[in-house]
Amino acid sequence: MSRQRILVVGAGFAGATYARNLAEAGHAVTLLDKRDHVGGNAYDFVDQSGTRIHRYGPHLFHTNNEEVVRWLGRWGDWVRYDHRVRALLPSGSTAPLPINRRTLEIVFGVDLPDADAARSLLARVSEKIERPAHAADYLNSQIGKELTDLFFRPYTKKMWALDLEELDAGVVKRLPLRFDDEDRYFPDDRFQLMPRHGYTAIFDRLLDHPNIEIGLGHAFSRGLEQDYDAAFLSVPIDEYYSECFGPLPYRSIRFEHLTKSKQPGMSWTVTNYTDSSRWTRETAWHLLPHHDNGRPIGPHTREEPCDYRDNNFERYYPVRTSDGRFQKVYEQYAKLAEETPQITFIGRCGLYQYLDMHQVINQSLLGVRRWLATHS
Repeated sequence: MSRQRILVVGAGFAGATYARNLAEAGHAVTLLDKRDHVGGNAYDFVDQSGTRIHRYGPHLFHTNNEEVVRWLGRWGDWVRYDHRVRALLPSGSTAPLPINRRTLEIVFGVDLPDADAARSLLARVSEKIERPAHAADYLNSQIGKELTDLFFRPYTKKMWALDLEELDAGVVKRLPLRFDDEDRYFPDDRFQLMPRHGYTAIFDRLLDHPNIEIGLGHAFSRGLEQDYDAAFLSVPIDEYYSECFGPLPYRSIRFEHLTKSKQPGMSWTVTNYTDSSRWTRETAWHLLPHHDNGRPIGPHTREEPCDYRDNNFERYYPVRTSDGRFQKVYEQYAKLAEETPQITFIGRCGLYQYLDMHQVINQSLLGVRRWLATHS
C-alpha cells in the first residue's frame, strides 16, 4: 500500500481511533479539532480543588465487547467502576434508577417481598399495548402511567424539548427494568470501567505516534479535505452540505459547577431530577474512582439541556422522533455523501447517531479496517 496523506477531523474517540489505526498502517495523518484539547466530549481535567472533572458531563465506559476493552487497554490502566443513579422524588426522598423492586416499594409505599411480587405489581399497573408507536406507549406498556409520568415525562420534556408521544421508543428502550434489588445502572455489561488516570491521559497515549500530526484550535472548513488523499470527518454532515436538505437538530447541555459538602454514606454518583425545573441531573465527582480530592467538600455539576443553537452550536444528542422525520433528512445527506467516496463521515455528528463510547470505538475499528482492506 502506498503511503497516503489523510485528514481526520475530530479528536474524540471516533477520530482518534481512525487516526491511530491509519498511522500504524503507515499513512501520514493530520488530525484537527476546533477545540483546544484532545478527547472530544470525554475530555477531563483536575480542577483547582484537586478533583478530576469531565468537562462535558460524566463519561461511563461499559460494554460486553472484549475486543474494544483489549484495544483500550493498550493506552492505559482501567479500574472497575459500577455506576449508580438515584432519582430525586417530589417528597425529597430518592429512589434507584433504573426502576427495580426497591423503587416500586418507595413510590407505591408497599412491601414487595420478592421479584415475583414486583413483577405482579407492574403487570397490574401497566397497559396492554402490542405495538408501541412512541416512547409513551412503550413506557406505559412496561411500567404504567404513574411511573412513566413521574420518572420520564418531565425529564423527557427537559432533555429533548419533546413530549413522550413525540419521542422515538428506542430512546427509552435503552433503560433496563429490574424486578430484584440490583441497583447498578449497567448490570448486564461485564466490563464497567474508568481510566485510572483519566480519559485525557488515554487520548495522549493513543495519539502519540510519529505519523500523527495534531492541530488543535483548528476549525474545519469545507475544501480543506481536497489537499488530502482521503478524509474522515467527525463533523455535522448537514453543516458540511450547507444544510441543503434542512438542518439536523441536536440537544446540547449547559453545565453549572457547584461546591458542596460531601454526603456521608452516599452510594450513587448521579442524581436525576424528576421535577419540572431546568436541571436533569447532578454529578458528585468525588464518587468516581481516582477523582476525589480527599477533602470534606468537593465539586458537583448540574446539567441543563438546551437547543444546540443556544449553546455555541455544541452538538451533543441527535434528536430521534417517533415519526422519524429527522432520520429521513439524514438519509438524504448520507445518500449525497456517496458521491464523494474519498470522504467518510464518522462519529456522532457525521452519522447522526447517539453512540456510547464502546459503540463508537467498535464502529470506528470496523470502519477503518474496511477502508484499509480496500486500499491496500
